[in-house]
Amino acid sequence: MKSAVSLVHPELAPSPESPATSVADRLRAYVSLTKPRIVFMVLITVLVGFLMGARGSSHPGTVFLTLLGTGLVAASASCLNQWMERARDARMRRTANRALPRRRVSPLEASILGVILGSAGMAILLAGANRPAAAVAGTTLLLYVLVYTPLKPRTTLNTAIGAIPGALPPAIGWAAATGKIGIEAFALFLIVFLWQFPHFLAIAWLYREDYARGGMRMLPNVDPDGTITARQATLYALALVPASLLPTIIGLAGDFYFVGALVLSLVYLAAAVRFLREISDANARRLLRMSFLYLPLVLLFLLLNPSPA
Repeated sequence: MKSAVSLVHPELAPSPESPATSVADRLRAYVSLTKPRIVFMVLITVLVGFLMGARGSSHPGTVFLTLLGTGLVAASASCLNQWMERARDARMRRTANRALPRRRVSPLEASILGVILGSAGMAILLAGANRPAAAVAGTTLLLYVLVYTPLKPRTTLNTAIGAIPGALPPAIGWAAATGKIGIEAFALFLIVFLWQFPHFLAIAWLYREDYARGGMRMLPNVDPDGTITARQATLYALALVPASLLPTIIGLAGDFYFVGALVLSLVYLAAAVRFLREISDANARRLLRMSFLYLPLVLLFLLLNPSPA
């Protein structure tokens, strides 16, 4: 049987490593499988959803257990995603040094870790939050692992599918605080959902050769001149402008948020339009940088200017 490393082009193959042996090395390898930075960003959106739903009436223990449970579910998704994509990861420069391609962790260990983390996270959400929050978290995990991940080498629509679980964490927080899913949770979901498209299309353009090498069906791989990629990024950024104002329209946020969200959305749109007018790596990077600024600032404005309950 061929190992994952044998699938890598000789010039791209990382130097073989033996499995992590010390407790510290093994722990670091396990932690890397959970993608801590992504988990952190997920938890920020969960916390915003929770705080917007609770309006100051939540118990600290519920907040903690919601974050802990969701964090474990998000970590599980990352583990299982890397387990499923280990051969493709070994072919790409940006992922070739991950724990599985470098043989720091065995595939069996990664899969077991993912199942344990997901099971523990779901149990904590059921016991410490409520069923609606656990249901949204479970849906997120299943969509990410069983739908989005298998579609990545099959269709360019994987980005649209992946944006759904990517936008559900604020709804987990809202459900944990309120026990239901309403239009407010949908408004938070919609902002994150639309924000993701310019963000990930910029990434897909910048790493188009690497994604092609790994067998990923990303839009830039079937759009060599980038016209369709940039046009879609712009259209989604345009749709985000009214969507970002929805929290004020439905009474979730105040006028300060409205103005801040409008300005940010227009600047984000301008970055996408610039990418469309001149398709280049430099403009894709500018769009990507703006995406990193946009979401944290919009969420901050929400927290600073919620409407009274």
